[in-house]
Amino acid sequence: MNRPDLRASDADRERVVRSLERHTSAGRLSLDEHADRVERTMHARTHGELAAVLADLPAEPDGSEAEPAGSGQTGSEPHQLLVAFLVAGLALVVLTALLGLR
Repeated sequence: MNRPDLRASDADRERVVRSLERHTSAGRLSLDEHADRVERTMHARTHGELAAVLADLPAEPDGSEAEPAGSGQTGSEPHQLLVAFLVAGLALVVLTALLGLR
């Protein structure tokens, strides 16, 4: 991201979301922070806006999309993490609705 004014692609946004998922699973972001940053990422128009989403997080090593050999992680784990977040969010909505009915 040498020029922050360049327009970001969908692939650029997806890379940032995957990075946010890794930072969240490492305990650097809460679920609320994760959701806020994903929303900002999806609305980002430029590389500069995407960089701002990650600015206070440690840089990941080059090639961070490919997990180290022997780590036991597969390409489906970020997807599984996203599904887990969505299920947890849905559970919170349902519990809130149920508790509000009493």
